[in-house]
Amino acid sequence: MAEQRRAERLDQPREPRGVKLPRFDPEAFGRWSEGIARGMGTANFIVYMTVVIAAWFAWNTLAPANLRFDPYTFTFLTLVLSLQASYAAPLILLAQNRQADRDRVALEEDRRRATMQKADTEYLAREIAALRIAMGEVATRDFLRSELARLAEELDEAAQRRQKLERRQQERAAQRPGGGEPPLDEPRDDLDGDFARDGRSEG
Repeated sequence: MAEQRRAERLDQPREPRGVKLPRFDPEAFGRWSEGIARGMGTANFIVYMTVVIAAWFAWNTLAPANLRFDPYTFTFLTLVLSLQASYAAPLILLAQNRQADRDRVALEEDRRRATMQKADTEYLAREIAALRIAMGEVATRDFLRSELARLAEELDEAAQRRQKLERRQQERAAQRPGGGEPPLDEPRDDLDGDFARDGRSEG
């Protein structure tokens, strides 16, 4: 009576009823099913099954009547093959589901890696762009080479002008009776004027 009142109470959960079925490890059963599916999907299985069926036919057809365990119409063989097909289909489906789960995990991992690589690529692109902008304000190697080449040309031109000035001074000193030389930093126009004055005085 007390148990009946306790069962009728709504504030207490009911105890589960029914037969408790044995539990199996899904991972172990899945590995076992994949092994069977892989074995059934090979050429060896087809060859062995063909040999067994041919031997079955030969024995139950050519053997003495008292030794035949499955005579013509081969009812027992049909039952065996039906049982094999009925178990093979779920095992193959289970193996395919496990393979699909692995493919899904691999696809998610590939997608995650692709996302990380894309983020890294975008980060590197931004860093390279910022570096190029910063390098635009700094003297580059080509710019330094061009500036050094320009300075070298200017120095060569200055040296050539200096040599011309020295030759003119030497020529003027050779033409003067006293042999005096004007200073080296005398402008070119003054030298030309001296040459002109010397020509007029000699005339």
